[in-house]
Amino acid sequence: MAEHKLTTPLTQEDISKLKSGDQVYISGVIYTARDAAHKRLVELIDNGEDLPVELEGQIIYYVGPTPAKPHQVIGSAGPTTSYRMDSLTEPLLKKGLKGMIGKGKRSQEVKDSLQEYGAVYFGAIGGAAALLAKCIVKAEVIAYEDLGPEAIRRLEVKDFPAVVVNDSFGCDLYEEARKSRA
Repeated sequence: MAEHKLTTPLTQEDISKLKSGDQVYISGVIYTARDAAHKRLVELIDNGEDLPVELEGQIIYYVGPTPAKPHQVIGSAGPTTSYRMDSLTEPLLKKGLKGMIGKGKRSQEVKDSLQEYGAVYFGAIGGAAALLAKCIVKAEVIAYEDLGPEAIRRLEVKDFPAVVVNDSFGCDLYEEARKSRA
């Protein structure tokens, strides 16, 4: 297992170096989106309309941050459970999305799509929301402000820690861990 420093937007070369179990530190711009925002994005794609963000090479963080306290960029920003976005993931991958950050396992359909489109799923540590928020140096709502915490935000991050759970080669950190215990 290796350690990688990544800067967004991600390239196919970046993705090809990542293996399940690798530790990554992400810097640059990432976007937030959860269930409601994903539904709206997929509706736009289905209707042939423009998206509010260019997804090519980007990472979406499944998070609904709490409001920022005074002198903070953002409130607690821990990952949400990823499987809720599984049925809405492939259309975004087709648009060039290269990474997703969340917690929990993904469906076989998503894992297959990661291989097909050359993308990865990163796990962030649940329960470390305040710590993760410290890696966010700027946050601004860019779409769907009416969704409150589920609005799409543009985050600038510095050394945001995550682990490659599902790589673009079909490997799954969670399955590998279960097999090693058997």
